[in-house]
Amino acid sequence: MTRESEEPLVAGLLLAAGGGRRLGGRPKALLLHRGRPLVEHAVRALREGGCEVVHVVLGAGADRVRAQARLPGCVLVDNPDWAEGMGSSLRVGLASLRAEVLPVDAALVSLVDQPGIGPEAVARVRAAYRSRDSLVAASYGGRRGHPVLFGADRWAAVAAGAVGDQGAREYLRAHRDAITLVDCSDVAEPYDIDTEADLVHLE
Repeated sequence: MTRESEEPLVAGLLLAAGGGRRLGGRPKALLLHRGRPLVEHAVRALREGGCEVVHVVLGAGADRVRAQARLPGCVLVDNPDWAEGMGSSLRVGLASLRAEVLPVDAALVSLVDQPGIGPEAVARVRAAYRSRDSLVAASYGGRRGHPVLFGADRWAAVAAGAVGDQGAREYLRAHRDAITLVDCSDVAEPYDIDTEADLVHLE
């Protein structure tokens, strides 16, 4: 099956497995923001930013997320090893995208606990795709952040280095000269919801 005449398929990959250890063990995906779970807001950002295909990696409270969140059309992937950290979720997510019916050209990775990053940042990073070797990241005040786009030709190496809670950090550090940075500081805020103090960002 070829798609040479069509736009490249950049799929959204949402890492939403975190257990909220510093939030009393509340799964981050189910934290409420504007009356709905964070995972719904993150999926909406990916969709409205141009990702028609969205895979969501679940871990902590996966059954509750399935029951409580409205995620129509998403591919929901369980990571049984979510407690090992973000690296395992990234590996599981990339493996899921490799199994997609349509050939995916790139994965645009976002995190469920960053509600300040919306569709505008997603669209900017997605627009910087050039080939299956692309490596793109949003930047804020000159610092690399999310979302991050990995062309499909890079997935094997990214997955191989995704261990513990580092995710793709080491891979990105080793390939910093290949990264296209896209400034998103005027349209998004890259804060994380990690601690009780961070809950002030939720509405």
